[in-house]
Amino acid sequence: MLRIIRHTLRFPFLSGLSLLLAVACTSLVLVLPGITMRFIDVIIGQNRPDLIVSTALIGAGAILARQILFTFRSYLNNHLELKLTHVIRVELYDKLQRLPIPWFDKNSSGEIMSRVSSDVPATNRVIIEGLDQAIASVLQFLIVLGYMLYHSWELTLIVLAPLPFIGFITIWWSKKAEPKWTASSEASSALNAILHDNLAGIRQIKAYTVEPRALSDFDEASQRAGDKQMDVMKGQAIVWPSVSFIAEAGIILMVAFGAWWTLNGNLPATGGTVIAFLVAWGFLFEPISKINPLSQTFTKGLVSAKRVFAIIDSPDETHLTEGERPSTFTGKIELRDVTFSYNPETTALRGINLTALPGQTIALVGSTGSGKSTLLNLLARFYEPNSGEILLDENPISDLSKEWLRDHIGFVTQDPFLFNTTLRDNLTLAKHEATDAELWEVLEAANAAEFIRALPEGLDTVAGERGIRFSGGEKQRLSIARALLKNPPLLLLDEATSALDNTTEKLVQQALDRLRASRTSFVIAHRLSTIRDADLICVLHEGRIVESGTHEELLELNAHYAKLQRGKNP
Repeated sequence: MLRIIRHTLRFPFLSGLSLLLAVACTSLVLVLPGITMRFIDVIIGQNRPDLIVSTALIGAGAILARQILFTFRSYLNNHLELKLTHVIRVELYDKLQRLPIPWFDKNSSGEIMSRVSSDVPATNRVIIEGLDQAIASVLQFLIVLGYMLYHSWELTLIVLAPLPFIGFITIWWSKKAEPKWTASSEASSALNAILHDNLAGIRQIKAYTVEPRALSDFDEASQRAGDKQMDVMKGQAIVWPSVSFIAEAGIILMVAFGAWWTLNGNLPATGGTVIAFLVAWGFLFEPISKINPLSQTFTKGLVSAKRVFAIIDSPDETHLTEGERPSTFTGKIELRDVTFSYNPETTALRGINLTALPGQTIALVGSTGSGKSTLLNLLARFYEPNSGEILLDENPISDLSKEWLRDHIGFVTQDPFLFNTTLRDNLTLAKHEATDAELWEVLEAANAAEFIRALPEGLDTVAGERGIRFSGGEKQRLSIARALLKNPPLLLLDEATSALDNTTEKLVQQALDRLRASRTSFVIAHRLSTIRDADLICVLHEGRIVESGTHEELLELNAHYAKLQRGKNP
């Protein structure tokens, strides 16, 4: 809660003005019971008809002023909520960009999106609908209570008799409701995760005609989310009517005691005071009637805040901006006895020793799961070795700034990613200040200029979600053009020509040959014909380099590589 309040204090003027308006609006509630008492005790009791108009005007003016202040306060609160939502959402997104890749391996995209889109606004509603209304309600309760005590402490004590019971029930239910709201939020996140996965994989769902199964999974998750929500609602359906019953019993007690005192001639107040108390009772217990929505807002908001701050408090990726930034990088890479595992049960790489000289092309081949992609991920420092070390120009990679390292790496994957924006924006990710002339130059080198020129909007063509408007080969060539624009000294190619037809593969391979020129390259090859000219070919098997050499040398060994060449698993 304190962290939420600290975020609010980042806007001291808006927060302070909102509080002042709350105090002003609340103070004006005393006008109506005061006017009522004046009508009963003075105008009627003392036969003063000359005061009717002026008293009525004062009451109407006070009510009008309260509504005008309430309008300004509502606008101000909405403005503050939007600002807070923006600030926390941007802070959360900034944090997400600074988290390590293993964190994303453990958290689904749907879960993350739920926290950004749903939990952030729920967190801010603790401030706007929660703290703001809670403060106004407490002020209103105290002001009206003071007014009632001033006029008759006896009647006031009777009106307040139900309060201890209301407090006990409210505290008890708040403790019971928090785990229920947590379960409800987690169930909603799970539902969002399924929806995200199914939309992303809609082509696979249609291709395998598993729409009924996908619908069943979604229906089950939706039902679970509804059940968890109903767990909360069932409790509230019982608790809050009970609270209202106990609160309203106070006015019955006050009328009953008032009648008894009147019959006995001991009424400790004037008739106008009793009527004023009846009016004031509504203002006194109005805050209690808000306990239900306020409790929901607080409990759900605090659960959401914990989920948001759980991400914000996660440790940043180490050495992201800190670390050494060498002035030059020639491209020499050395791995010394590198071992890595994603989990304690399995080891992905075992004792890898490998040296790549500047400008060399190192090909990595082997069966699926042999550790090829893992090795590239270690070079990009998406993961850290469990033991051993990696050197870049004799500098331990662990001492380098990851930001500097990745600025010097070009990464082309098997499934290139294009953002749902223009081709120009997608290309200039590699070089923000690139001119159109530079873009066309790299597109020519990547054999992509021809099909881009054929598009009506050219570089301003929107790629669509994940580049859906382009074929696999076209996306691959655009990805290569982006890497060419970056012009890095170290290139990582992860099966960049797999799943392409022969014509497209030839175009992509030509682009890759231009991309690899004069830079150190690590290439994972699906088709061995594409790496025949590599300076060094390393065969990985079960996380180890079992063979290394040139294409001809490995064929002469007639072992793992030769079997791969013949289309057999080693």
